[in-house]
Parts: sequence; structure tokens; C-alpha cells
Amino acid sequence: MSVRRRLVVANWKLNGDLTLIGKMSAALNGLTDTTAEMVVCPAYPYLGSLSASKVKFSIGAQNMSQYTSGAFTGEVSASMLSAFDVKYVILGHSERRAIFGESNEIIAEKFALAVKNGVHPILCVGETEEQRNNDETEAVIGAQVKAVMDKVGVKAFIDAVIAYEPVWAIGTGKTATAEMAQQVHRFIRQQVASEDQQVADTLPILYGGSVNAGNAKDLFAQADIDGGLVGGASLKVEEFLAIGRSV
Repeated sequence: MSVRRRLVVANWKLNGDLTLIGKMSAALNGLTDTTAEMVVCPAYPYLGSLSASKVKFSIGAQNMSQYTSGAFTGEVSASMLSAFDVKYVILGHSERRAIFGESNEIIAEKFALAVKNGVHPILCVGETEEQRNNDETEAVIGAQVKAVMDKVGVKAFIDAVIAYEPVWAIGTGKTATAEMAQQVHRFIRQQVASEDQQVADTLPILYGGSVNAGNAKDLFAQADIDGGLVGGASLKVEEFLAIGRSV
């Protein structure tokens, strides 16, 4: 049986400051009692500070452009991220899809550029509460994954991560039960396996949806859940470390 990477990823969104950067860096650099790869994804201005500080954890960005260069004010390219030792980039987060109107096709373009520039994509997929109530979860998530596979091919997922984030559980305090999350994770892995079993066996799939120190252990114990994409709880140093130790 293939051994999959375990990751715990902090998505700070539009939060955090240099003080938190310093506290989190010091804490993670001293963390030894976890088997997970710890990843911090701060706002763009702080990526340089992390890159210059020789951290022992991994650095991620929260988004990137679908363009390589040009007259796109405010955008950041994959090559720019790569220059700052950014290992991961979150793509297709539900907030990007819902608030900024990013389509499956745009996200697939970003995914392709990230892989081309040596940045590992963390592809976010998930359903709204209405979609879940209408039994559309698998159809929605299947289309989100398929759009990327159609663009880049399943082999590109060798260097990628998928994060299942039920939209109804993000920032709401609601969390899918471990069993509910596992069911969707299994579906995602089976979808990838239908194209390439070996890629599916090694693909890390994370759960993102109000992950905290209280529910992390049960979630991470599931067969197809390989870690977490953590929002609000990742802004609390000790809680984020506790989540890492739950792996």
C-alpha cells in the first residue's frame, strides 16, 4: 500500500500580521511531535518574510493568477511565488469561486500554471448546503475535479493536493461528521482512481471545514483523510500545533 503525505495547512485568509508570523514561525520551527507537513499560507505581503527566515515548515500562498505576466494590476503569478520558495498554492477556495466568480475553467488554468512552475496546487472542491440537500454533492465535486483533469491530465495530480471543503461548514462552526467527510473523500479518490489508480493511492486529500483541535483527531483517523485545511483555528498558535499533533 502506498504511503500518502500528511499535511496540515493554515489558511489565514485576510488575517494575520507580522507579530503572528513571528509567533507561528517560532512555534512551528520547534514542533517535533507530528508526522504531518505543516504549511502556512499567509497574505501575499508576508511571503517574503517567511521565505527569508529559513523556516522548517512549508510556505503556501492563498491564490495566484491564471496569467503569466502583463497588464493585470494586483495579480501575482506562479513564477513570482516560486521565486519566494512558495511550495504550495491554494486554488479554487469556495470564497474565490463564490465572491470572485472563479469558474472551474479558470481554476484549471491556474492549476496548470502552478504545476508548470513547480508550485504544488491545493485544489479546493466542495458543495453548498443547498447542493447537499439536493443530493448534488458528488455531481458538483466530480465536475470540479474533472475540469482540472481534462485540462492537465490525471498525472499532474502526482504533485498536487485536493482539499474537500463543504461550503456550508466554512466559518460557520458546522462540521461534517468524520463519517460524512470520509464518504466524500472516498468518492474523490475513486474518481481519480478511475483515471489512474497509482496517482489516487498517493494523492493527499485534506478536509477543510471548521477543523479545530477538538475534531481533528476523529477526522484524521479516517482512511481517506490525510490532514486538514485549517481556517480560523490556524490563527491560534497553540490550537494549530494541537491540530498538527492530531495527525
